Amino acid sequence: MHHKANGARSRRPTHAQDIRDQAVVLTFVLTLNPKHLTIPDLARSLNAEPRDFKRPDAVERAVRDLVGVGLVVIDGGQVQPTAAALRFIQIIESGV
Repeated sequence: MHHKANGARSRRPTHAQDIRDQAVVLTFVLTLNPKHLTIPDLARSLNAEPRDFKRPDAVERAVRDLVGVGLVVIDGGQVQPTAAALRFIQIIESGV
């Protein structure tokens, strides 16, 4: 962890925190489907719960990373789950 000159730790997210943020965003996007939100609307909705996101850019970072691995797309400014993400949730919900 990086330390600032005054001894305080930096607020740089850890890999574990990034994964947790991605899980929260992906779960929320899948739960909303077929309704879709913009990144700012997602951030407002998710930040309504104080436990979710401490960093102001956390939702945007999570969406960027989820786009990068093909689990969400941004279409017309709205975040949408991909066919792969939708299929995965079907598989999980099947209980197999």
